[in-house]
Amino acid sequence: MKKYLNCSLAYAIAAMVGGVFYREFTKFNGFTGVTALGKVHTHLFLLGMVMFLLVALFAKSVDLEHQKSLKSFMLLYNIGVPLTALMMVVRGIPQVLGLSLSKGLDAAISGVAGIGHILTGIGILLLLTGLRKAADR
Repeated sequence: MKKYLNCSLAYAIAAMVGGVFYREFTKFNGFTGVTALGKVHTHLFLLGMVMFLLVALFAKSVDLEHQKSLKSFMLLYNIGVPLTALMMVVRGIPQVLGLSLSKGLDAAISGVAGIGHILTGIGILLLLTGLRKAADR
C-alpha cells in the first residue's frame, strides 16, 4: 500500500509543479489564450494522485499484491501518464510562444501523446482486471 501512496505523492508534486509552470510561463509571456499547458495540472492530479489514492484504498481491502496484472499496470500506467503529460507540455510551450510547428513535428507530438494515452488505457484495463480477479478470491 505504501508504494501506491508514494506514487500518489509523486504525482501530486508533479501536478503542482505543472500548475506553477503553466501559471508563471503564461504570465511571463503575456499569454491569455487556451493552451495544453493548462490541462497538465489536472491530468496529473486526477490520473496520478487520485488514481493511486484509489488503488491504495483497494489494496487495503483486497489482495492486489498477488495479481500479475498489477505489476504490468504499474509499469504501463507510470509510463503512459507522464508521457502524456510531457507531450502536453511539449505541445503547450509552442502554443504560448506562438511558434508554428511543421506538419511532421505536429504529427510526431500527437503520435507520441497517443502512445501515452494507449499505455494509460491499457494500464487502466490491467488494473480493473486485477481488481476483478482479487474480488473473486
